[in-house]
Amino acid sequence: MALVTTKEMLLKAQKENYAVGAFNVENMEMVMAVVKAAEELNSPVIMQTTPSTVKYADVEYFLANAKVAAEKANVPVAMHLDHGNSFELAMKAFRAGYTSVMIDGSHSEFDENIAITKSVVDACHCAGVPVEAELGKVGGKEDDLDGGAGGYTDPAEAKEFVERTGVDSLAVAIGTAHGVYKGEPKLDIDRLAEIREVVDVPLVLHGTSGVPDETVSKCIERGICKVNYATDLRIAFSKGVKEYLSKDSEVIDPKKYNALGREYVKEYVKSKMLVCKSNNRA
Repeated sequence: MALVTTKEMLLKAQKENYAVGAFNVENMEMVMAVVKAAEELNSPVIMQTTPSTVKYADVEYFLANAKVAAEKANVPVAMHLDHGNSFELAMKAFRAGYTSVMIDGSHSEFDENIAITKSVVDACHCAGVPVEAELGKVGGKEDDLDGGAGGYTDPAEAKEFVERTGVDSLAVAIGTAHGVYKGEPKLDIDRLAEIREVVDVPLVLHGTSGVPDETVSKCIERGICKVNYATDLRIAFSKGVKEYLSKDSEVIDPKKYNALGREYVKEYVKSKMLVCKSNNRA
């Protein structure tokens, strides 16, 4: 089927109390792996790319891969810009045909974040494309994203932010971080519950690679509808490639070692879809 937006996908997840996994893809093999996992579990799925990924190969390259994969699939597939760091990049993805866009103004002051978010919302909503934003700051570093020590989302500010921007979903900062954790993350679940009480749009959890599955499940129980995974997909793909090359250092066919990387990504994605309880929800 054709690519779909995240709008109805996340509203359905919110209503039925599960989450949709959003997986960062960085090459054709990862796109294939993510969609194959979704088909095997009959799950809706979101693929996404970050600013550094689309700097490596433009949005059109990744969108073309995603469109082909979606058209061959029998489950709902969305293509999302993750952490869009400027109005210009958000519009580039929107005009290319991404079916969901994030504008991340969380590094700016509150009113500045509202202003840039609303500008993207106004542009995208004209074509029915939903927008995700972030309030508070997810810590850590991934790609070119540097959240430093992070900063928690204030529930009252979250309510005002959603009302003033008209955003479709909101990424909240409750103690997660991008990249590889040095220890077990401590998430403020009570803060998440407080945000859920005053915000009616679907909530998003970033920096989830490395967060224990039982903690993710608790977040979903308290209102998270979209869960982002990135770093662990890179680790899984690289593990497969390295494993193949360690057994056959003379191989010259990329299809052979990429295939094992693809398989490892697929199995990882399936495991996280089960955590999100999105299986058999397509």
